[in-house]
Amino acid sequence: MLRNCLRKMSTTVQTINYPQEFVKFLNESHSPYHAVDNIKTHFKNNGFKELIERESWDDKVLKRGKYFVTRNNSSIIAFVVGGKWAPGNPIAITGAHTDSPTLRIKPISKRTNEKYLQIGVECYGGGIWHSWFDSDLSIAGRVLVFDKKSDKVVSKLIDLNKPLLKIPTLAIHLDRDVNQKFEFNKESQLLPIAGLTIDSEKKGENNDKEDIHNHDDKLSNEEFSSIKSIIERHHEQLLDLIAEELSLESVSDIEDFELVLYDNNKSTLGGINDEFVFSGRLDNLISCFTSMYALSLATETRIEEETGIRLMATFDHEEIGSSSAQGADSNFLPNILERLNFLKCDGTDSSAPLLKSLILESSAKSFFLSSDVAHAVHPNYASKYESQHKPYVGAGPVIKINANQRYMTNSPGLVLIKRMADKVKVPLQLFVVANDSSCGSTIGPILASKTGIRTLDIGNPILSMHSIRETGGAADLELQIKLFREFFEAYSFTESNVVV
Repeated sequence: MLRNCLRKMSTTVQTINYPQEFVKFLNESHSPYHAVDNIKTHFKNNGFKELIERESWDDKVLKRGKYFVTRNNSSIIAFVVGGKWAPGNPIAITGAHTDSPTLRIKPISKRTNEKYLQIGVECYGGGIWHSWFDSDLSIAGRVLVFDKKSDKVVSKLIDLNKPLLKIPTLAIHLDRDVNQKFEFNKESQLLPIAGLTIDSEKKGENNDKEDIHNHDDKLSNEEFSSIKSIIERHHEQLLDLIAEELSLESVSDIEDFELVLYDNNKSTLGGINDEFVFSGRLDNLISCFTSMYALSLATETRIEEETGIRLMATFDHEEIGSSSAQGADSNFLPNILERLNFLKCDGTDSSAPLLKSLILESSAKSFFLSSDVAHAVHPNYASKYESQHKPYVGAGPVIKINANQRYMTNSPGLVLIKRMADKVKVPLQLFVVANDSSCGSTIGPILASKTGIRTLDIGNPILSMHSIRETGGAADLELQIKLFREFFEAYSFTESNVVV
C-alpha cells in the first residue's frame, strides 16, 4: 500500500510543471487576499477542511486529517495531523508572507490637477518606487459590500485586471539630469493618473481641485453620516468600475474597500531557455507557492506512522514589520500551536484541558523553516556582495546566516536541513551579507523569540527584490518544493538525531 502511494506521489511530482503553475498562481494573486483565496482553493481541491478560529475544534480535528484556518483572509495556516500524533510531539513548520511592497489607495483618494483625474496612494513597505513609473497599473483587493438579501456587510474580492493607472515620468527635455539621479517626492509626484477631467465633466462630476464637500449642519438623522460617503471620497468612475465588476445594483452598496495597485503586465517565464520568472510579488509568493505544494504532496507518505504535525503558515504584513492581528508578530501561530497541543485528535478532546507543559515540550521538539526570498548575486553590482557568499539564480535554495541574528540560522539547524537536502539531492547555497552593507530580516527572528522553536532562514534567490518587476529562477521552484516536502515527511523521524 505504502509503495503504491509513494509511486503515485512520485508520478504527480513529475507531471506538474511548477514554473507554469507558479506563473498562473502569480497572475491570479494580485493582492494578499487573492493569494490566500487561491491557497484555500488549492487545499480544498486536495481534501483539506476549513476550520474557524471563533469555533471550538473539539471532535473536528482528527488524526490523519487535513485542515486549514485563515485570519483576515490575508493569512492562512494549513496542517496535516499524523496518525500517531499526541500533544507534546514535534511540529514541522514552514513560514512565509503573502504581502509585497505596493501602493495602496488612500481612504480619500479623489484628486484632480491640470485636467487629469488622479488617485491618492500610500506607500506600503519598502518598495523601489522609481520602478513604478511608466508601468501599466491595475487595481485589486477586497471590497466591503452591503448585501440586501442577508442584511449584512460582506467582503468580496475584486481584480479589475486592466491597465487603469499610470505614474508618468517627466520628459528628459524638462529634466536633463534625470539619468544622473532620479529623485521625486513620494507624496506629490508618485500620484497615478486615471483619466481626463474633460470626460468626467461630460458626466457631470465635480472637479474642484480640493474636492471639499460642504456638509449641511441641519441634516436629519437619516441623512447623517459620520464619515464622508464613498462617492465623496473617491472618483465616481472608479466606483462605477468596481460596482460593475461585482454586479452591484448601485455604487451606494459599496461600504469601503482595501485596494492596492499592481503591474498589469502579466507574470511570465523569460530568458533564452525560460530559465527566469519575470513578475512582481516574487517576494514572497515564491515561498507561499512552494510551501503550499510541498504540504499538499506530503499528506499521504508515512502519515500513519507520523507522530507529529506537518504545518505551513503564511502571514500578512511582513513588509511593514509584522505587528498586526494577522502578522507573524501576532498570536496567530502561537494560538494554533496551543490549540493543537490541547487536542488529542481522537474524538475525546473536550473531556479536560491538557497540561500547559505539553505546549512547551512540543515547541522544544519542533522546527521552523522561515522561508523568504534571498539576494541573488547581481552581475552588474557584484562588488555589493560578500566575496565568498554569492547565491546564483537556478542553483537552489539559499540558507541565510547573520551573526547579529537578523536571520535565525545556526549550526544545528544547518546540519539538519543539509541531511534532508542530501537525501533528495537538492543543492543549497549560503548567504552572508557583506560587513559594509545593511541586512534585512524575516519573520524568523520574530517567531523564534515568541515560541522558542528552533528556526532556520532559507529562501530562493531573486534579483531586483522589492521592484515592481522581480526576477527569479524557474528551476529553483521544484528544488524548494522537494526540500520542503522532505522536511515535512522526515522531520519527526529525524529531529531527535540533532539535539542541542
